[in-house]
Amino acid sequence: MQPEVALHLQDDELLDVLTKTGEKTGVSKPRDGDYHRAVHVWIYAESTQELLLQRRADCKDSWPGLWDISSAGHISAGDSSLLTARRELHEELGISLPNDAFELIFVFLQECVINDGTFINNEYNDVYLVTTLSPIPEEAFILQETEVSSVKYIFWADYKSLLANGDEEYVPYDVSGQYSLLFDVIEQRYNNDIESRSLDLQKMLNRYAFIHFDAELNGLSNADKEALSLIIKASMAIEEIFYEQVWHGNLMLRDWLKEQAVASDFDKLKWMYYSINKSPWSCIDDNKAFFTTADSAIKLLEKSTRPAPGWKGLEYRIAFPLTKPPGANFYPPDMDKMLTYSQEYGEFLTKAAELLHRAAEKTDSSSLKKLLKTKADAFLSNDYYESDVAWMELDSKLDVTIGPYETYEDGIFGYKATFEAFIGIHDDVATSQVKLFGDHLQLLQQNLPLDDIYKTGDVVAAPIRVIKLIYNAGDVKGPQTVAFNLPNDERIVNERGTAMVMLKNISQAKFNHILQPIANICINKEQKEYIDFESFFTHTICHECCHGIGPQTIYLPSGQKSTVRLELQELHSALEEAKADIVGLWALRFLITQKLLPRYLLRSMYVSFLAGCFRSVRFGLEEAHGKGQALQFNWLYDKEAFILHSDGTFSVDFEKVEAAVEDLSREILTIQARGDKASAKSLLQGYAKMTQPLSSALEKLERVQVRALR
Repeated sequence: MQPEVALHLQDDELLDVLTKTGEKTGVSKPRDGDYHRAVHVWIYAESTQELLLQRRADCKDSWPGLWDISSAGHISAGDSSLLTARRELHEELGISLPNDAFELIFVFLQECVINDGTFINNEYNDVYLVTTLSPIPEEAFILQETEVSSVKYIFWADYKSLLANGDEEYVPYDVSGQYSLLFDVIEQRYNNDIESRSLDLQKMLNRYAFIHFDAELNGLSNADKEALSLIIKASMAIEEIFYEQVWHGNLMLRDWLKEQAVASDFDKLKWMYYSINKSPWSCIDDNKAFFTTADSAIKLLEKSTRPAPGWKGLEYRIAFPLTKPPGANFYPPDMDKMLTYSQEYGEFLTKAAELLHRAAEKTDSSSLKKLLKTKADAFLSNDYYESDVAWMELDSKLDVTIGPYETYEDGIFGYKATFEAFIGIHDDVATSQVKLFGDHLQLLQQNLPLDDIYKTGDVVAAPIRVIKLIYNAGDVKGPQTVAFNLPNDERIVNERGTAMVMLKNISQAKFNHILQPIANICINKEQKEYIDFESFFTHTICHECCHGIGPQTIYLPSGQKSTVRLELQELHSALEEAKADIVGLWALRFLITQKLLPRYLLRSMYVSFLAGCFRSVRFGLEEAHGKGQALQFNWLYDKEAFILHSDGTFSVDFEKVEAAVEDLSREILTIQARGDKASAKSLLQGYAKMTQPLSSALEKLERVQVRALR
């Protein structure tokens, strides 16, 4: 017989009923032993290393009169976890804190039956940590008498010991099981081995090669030089938006770290590595945090509690998760409605728009004037179509790309675009040399290794602009890009194709400082002669061109019109990068067979591509480029197109590589044409992973510290 369950939830509070594995069932009802969600909130005082405990009221139906978590409560049906954590802390203790005070450290499943079987509890608890600088005075609390009878602070290690020994005055938690994570976090976080942590950060920094580029403004008119100054200022506003897009506390953390950088060598290292990544998560370490909330900014709230004599207010650390949120700051946990970019980032976009309008008045280039005006208008209207067309038609010595473009930060749906800016000087000679690729885009489209039924009609030749970069901002964290292909608006891609911008000075630096050293280590001595900048740069061009061919707008089996991005969602970016790479290799061979490119590139492009695989995978497999590169390497290795030698070096089997490249190109293009997310997932799971050959190569590179460009 099912035991009778005690119900003392206020007003028969409705809870979302979960399955045993934690998924919502779609049913909401008062608690009666079903699985449901709740929150645990712990307050930790840094200066005394103490946790705040509350004594449960004697009227509680579970563990009355025992010492327990700082604050806890059930998540009502439809409410968010974070909203509940804030509400319970305010209701039970009289403490009001903003979202950035709460750090979700783990989720804990509590299953128990107490009170002679009359109380059944099956809870998934989101466990939060709030880090204050010092204990909150007793006079500052306002206790909810029906929930809490008193509070006290206790040294965290003493509390852990009491729980381990089963002290009957404390609500039991298994500190040898999952709940040990709370104490592990505290112990590890405040292990002040500054020397060791400094060495770790220095090693991380050593992976980057810091290259200085002089701003060569030769050829710019005086009018364009005046416009340039204003455009750079607008780009600085774009930079602020990107910080906000990555994480809601990012701007305050940045300013705090910059201010503290002069305090010690360790603080300087933290600031230097943060400034590369533009967040507390390392781009080339699968977005793992390289410091913790204990290193974060301090915020003072004077009115978060009841006033206490001699106390200036509550000081806390701005919290951030150890794992980077997959949706960045696009889908905040307390979001109750969708906002447009002009609403969410209105302050920065209004400033940027005003600066671009002023720059438009200065420049003497008609195409740049049109771009700046339409982009400024787009910042305020959220309609970027006209400005993207103007960017496609840009024909100016001063080359400007500014706005929301890439969606890599949105790891949930791959929909939301981050802001970025690239400003450079147009290289007329180099641009004329690469015109070949844009002129033959239609030829490549017609001959793609893809069933004719999936091929679209005409594609517009992609304009290619080669520039020397002089300034960038926004989503340009971590290793620097050598090229980009825009816009991503499928309407424009279908109507006009895309345009490519090549950053030649960045490409040359990457080849000299990264690819060549990698090749010296990982490529078999018999094929090192094939590594050269021309093949590296040519494939980079072809990669970007190939973003503009292949499936874009597609028709599903139901006949419904859609897009590849919409159907593949979060898998789109990695697969699209892999497509551009591998189809780029196929395209180079095709152009060589058509005698449009010199035949001597044939072998060098494959060997340079092989060396480039190791360069990209070093950035981690969480990032789209690294994931796409791992997919290609493992596929080609599996098809014996890449060979691992006994000395740990690699080479290309020139007899097998062409077929392997074409087969993978066909596989990816077909998945995109069908909008087949299941097949995309299967392909990525099967090949976009760290395999033994990849791992052995990366170990060799780590020992010699081949660097990423910065």
